[in-house]
Amino acid sequence: MSQTTTTTTTMNQILPPVYTGLDVAKATLQLHLQGKSFDLANTPSGHAQLVKRLRAISGAHVVCEATGGYERAVAAALQAAQIPVSVMNPARVRQFARALGTHAKTDPIDAQVLTAFGSALVPETTPPRTPTELKLTAYVNRRAQLIEMRIAEEQRADVCIDPVLAKSFVGALRHFQSALAKIDLLIKELVADNARLAEQVRRLAQISGVGLVTAVSVLAQMPELGTLTRGQAAALAGLAPYNRDSGKSTGKRCISGGRPELRKCLYMAALAASRSNSVLKPFYQRLIANGKPGKVALTAVMRKLVILMNHILKNPTFALAK
Repeated sequence: MSQTTTTTTTMNQILPPVYTGLDVAKATLQLHLQGKSFDLANTPSGHAQLVKRLRAISGAHVVCEATGGYERAVAAALQAAQIPVSVMNPARVRQFARALGTHAKTDPIDAQVLTAFGSALVPETTPPRTPTELKLTAYVNRRAQLIEMRIAEEQRADVCIDPVLAKSFVGALRHFQSALAKIDLLIKELVADNARLAEQVRRLAQISGVGLVTAVSVLAQMPELGTLTRGQAAALAGLAPYNRDSGKSTGKRCISGGRPELRKCLYMAALAASRSNSVLKPFYQRLIANGKPGKVALTAVMRKLVILMNHILKNPTFALAK
């Protein structure tokens, strides 16, 4: 490495980040950079223009929101260009805007709020995801969508009284079942072709109540699993109970935030574990015996489960007791 390159790298490490807000829509990008607004297209050419503009700013750090997938391509382009990007939960950004007294909502205003959010709260950089992780997430999400559509179609079929229309449901349900089988096969092939993923799935499946579907779903929804503390794992899953106390009043502790899709798959695993797992079943029964409502006890099992999953992946030598 040349002396010039070394000096430039050192300077980039020393310079404070220049936070820049990026409001992402389906077709457009609104950039707020150093007090100015720029309109760009949410296309590969627009991403290239964005990267070129940001590379001219030492220490540029982009802050954007998760927008249902429209942010994925631009975030990947920024990560490939080694420009730090933080993809934030929209609810956090909206609450921050309200705290600023900003109630209006336009693309330029949202981009400006994102800049202020970055400067005030210094968010962590969102790490790039591997092609395998992206594929797994896409497969798992598609599987969940197909199940949701199949259930909705089954419910419509149950109340259909017209014999002609009833026949149409048969074909639709057969289609969903076939599509689910294909997705399941793609997931199995992906796991089989990736040694690291296969090992992660194997270790998680050691837990009684956790099967292939639960294991891959948890890994897709929480790629950070195995790198977190106990508290972080519970909080990211939205299973950490928070105090609601004020003065002499002690409120009821409740879970909040987190990733709802992750909780859905953990719920089914916890339900199975509360009936068959040699450790979690007695834990669940003890909570019930102490007067805890069933849902509260099951939530506690979910929390134990995600913490155990994180611990298993974090410690490769850890073995579950038989």
